[in-house]
Amino acid sequence: MKLALIKTSSMGDVIHALPVVSDLLRARPGLRIDWLVEEAFAALPALHPGVGEVIPVAVRRWRKSPFSAATRREVGALRTRLRAQRYTLALDLQGLLKSAWVARMTGAPIAGFSRVCVREPLAALAYRHRFDVDTGLHAIERLRALAGQALDYPVEGLPVFSLTAPAVTVPGLPGDQPYALLLHATSRAEKQWPQDHWQSLIGALAAQGLASVLPWGSAAERARAEQLAGTSGGIVLPRLDLRQCAAAIGGARLVVGVDTGLTHLAAALDVPTVALFAATPAERFGPYWTPRALSLGAAGCWPEPAEVLDAAARVMAAGPSAS
Repeated sequence: MKLALIKTSSMGDVIHALPVVSDLLRARPGLRIDWLVEEAFAALPALHPGVGEVIPVAVRRWRKSPFSAATRREVGALRTRLRAQRYTLALDLQGLLKSAWVARMTGAPIAGFSRVCVREPLAALAYRHRFDVDTGLHAIERLRALAGQALDYPVEGLPVFSLTAPAVTVPGLPGDQPYALLLHATSRAEKQWPQDHWQSLIGALAAQGLASVLPWGSAAERARAEQLAGTSGGIVLPRLDLRQCAAAIGGARLVVGVDTGLTHLAAALDVPTVALFAATPAERFGPYWTPRALSLGAAGCWPEPAEVLDAAARVMAAGPSAS
């Protein structure tokens, strides 16, 4: 049996779908799973040893010039490549019109959410098999429940990610000194932890012998990182690709981050992680499967630095997850 799994974006959503691969292979040994994902996030499914082939798509880029010769050529080549695989089933974990369109390129029967629980109801029209899933579940459990119904197996226990950080060189890390990776960057202002809180945290971590390392992904994020480092003594990394980010996370003694994809990746890699929430509900998006990750904050209420330090001590003291 060959399965085409469609979860194209965004970074956090792709990470939340990774336990589905572990579930599928436990329930259906020998199943071949290929993953269709936006080209910018192709490195993420590749971290799971159970993914056979990662197939990049470029819907975000194609939308900018949908009728150009280059777009038509790329879409045609993708369709030909997918049809040649002769998939038994396409499983759309995204529930959007764009993911349903990609799923249809496989030529296989498509399974997905029912119209009452899919994110874009029209997408359900493309599915041969539709399943109801409790929309109040954590994002990970919604995806696990859909896959379990689609392939007829019980979903049991906590999610298992089975990820390994890539062994690649990360420029700018502080040599042999242990470090905390501080994921301060987010595209939404309401998700940003206050700057003075970051400064207090950096100083407290330095007193514990931990260097504070600040990655970034845009010019605005770099400016913010440099401002934090300049006042508090943190280390600003050069711009990293996604594999380098994963490697930097894997080598960290601690990760503290706002609700962003890299914070979810840190928890998935079983690195001691403190996730900060105020704009989004932690009970639906935060880590819950390991004592090495804790979520702090509530709607409109950020945690104080002292709370973060206490949580950091707890996750660093916890042993590695059995999974």
